Amino acid sequence: MKKQQQDSSLKDRLNSDLLEKLQQTKLELKEVEKKKLEEEEARKREERRLREKNKSFEELLNESNLDWKSYK
Repeated sequence: MKKQQQDSSLKDRLNSDLLEKLQQTKLELKEVEKKKLEEEEARKREERRLREKNKSFEELLNESNLDWKSYK
């Protein structure tokens, strides 16, 4: 009977340790994924800013909502 108690307690302890490690790994993976998404978003914002900065006057004029013909 004592042998069974030792086995079950060892088994429970191993399972709880394993479960704890898995949960920690899950949290770490979530943090890594979140960081990757933030970096990707920052990269896209920077790309958009640079593209906007390097537009020609013609491109800016074509994107304008104003109807320039009405001001002639």
